[in-house]
Amino acid sequence: MKYDVIIVGAGPAGIFTAIEMLKLGSKKKILILEKGKAIENRHCPKSKTKQCVSCKPYCHITTGFSGAGAFSDGKLSLSYEVGGDLPTLIGEQNAQDLIDYTDKIYLDFGADSHVEGVGNTEEVKDIRKRAIKAGLKLVDCPIRHLGTEKAQDLYLAIEHYLQNNGVEIRFGCECINLILREKDCLGVTVLENGSEVEYYADHTVVATGRRGADWLEKICEEHSIAHLPGTVDIGVRVEIRNEVIEKINDVLYESKLIGYPKPFKNKVRTFCQNPGGFVSQENYDNDLAVVNGHSYKDLKSSNTNLAILCSHNFSVPFNQPIAYAQKVGELTNMLGAGHILVQRFGDILDGKRTWPKELSQSNVRPTLPDAVAGDITAAMPYRAMTNIINFIQAVDEVVPGFASQETLLYSPELKFYSNRVKMDENLNTNIRGLHCLGDSSGWTRGLMMASVMGVLMGRKLCD
Repeated sequence: MKYDVIIVGAGPAGIFTAIEMLKLGSKKKILILEKGKAIENRHCPKSKTKQCVSCKPYCHITTGFSGAGAFSDGKLSLSYEVGGDLPTLIGEQNAQDLIDYTDKIYLDFGADSHVEGVGNTEEVKDIRKRAIKAGLKLVDCPIRHLGTEKAQDLYLAIEHYLQNNGVEIRFGCECINLILREKDCLGVTVLENGSEVEYYADHTVVATGRRGADWLEKICEEHSIAHLPGTVDIGVRVEIRNEVIEKINDVLYESKLIGYPKPFKNKVRTFCQNPGGFVSQENYDNDLAVVNGHSYKDLKSSNTNLAILCSHNFSVPFNQPIAYAQKVGELTNMLGAGHILVQRFGDILDGKRTWPKELSQSNVRPTLPDAVAGDITAAMPYRAMTNIINFIQAVDEVVPGFASQETLLYSPELKFYSNRVKMDENLNTNIRGLHCLGDSSGWTRGLMMASVMGVLMGRKLCD
């Protein structure tokens, strides 16, 4: 079957490619292939079971229409300084203009008009002053909070919009390979209903998200698609009482802090802060369990959670950062008997594991009910753990109480977007007719910037 455009993956990058083409009046025949389910059929049973049941064939949180991000915190970062390296490819002002444009599309589909983190100039100055004193950089980024549950309604509206305007979406279709002839991409081979099926197109857009980053890395190696090993983020998810961080939550909603702690001076940053949120579990291939955070509009907890991520780069002789992060995750899972591990920060400093009884007596009660108390330091690399400890102690100067005895650290938090596909400003790879977008491409991180890259792709395909 022949199409004008095939989009592999129905996450934000792929979705917004199709949206922009429709908005520009394109009559091209568009096919979106998604190995997960339609958004209305994505339901995590954990709300009833209270523990992860390892849904097969794919985790409903990480896979399906709208991708993984919409089912986590559901936040749009409205600054070009947040969300990856796309601005280095297309220019900072262009990136910001595209963010503003894409944000209006989200509003058209029902996003909350309220923007967090704007105003409060004097309070922001005070927070930045303390950050500078602690050797950290504060990026005060406006945030539009969709909400984990509200984002599902918004993306359902987008799903129906695409289908009602002629975009064909095929669910349960796993792309297993590209169809190449010399330096031309002719289409894709997918596994559909147990059979291999070939789809052909003039342009193939691969937008498989963090969930498909390792697959895209293998495809790049197999077909000599120009790419470089990128950065892999290994870290933890921190959980504290709302009272400890309420000023940050009220003023900025999400504190984006960056540091380069001694002795290693790796980049360490906060990510995906969820005031009143819930720590969650996501499952990847081979039952790899990783931690994340959910942030609902209406349902609130007594805690705030956020990720602390340490960036690692590998090139010579080892150049498989995704595999490295997966091994860290597998070791942590083994220690937790397949569950997420949680440990008190004070116990880490004291060189001891955390016991369930100690968690039950703490002010900070875990919002991930099936997390297992233990020792995350037995699995985390020394370099990453040292960076994280020193970073937490620096953040404590900005948020007093952040490094308390009872602060909870969950592991593993891993971000799989380390493969960096080489592309020009028109989003062309070295293979004619092939384009790679979003987090799997290594150029974006998060909902908004992936959506922006999709908008840009849609415009290029309409030229």
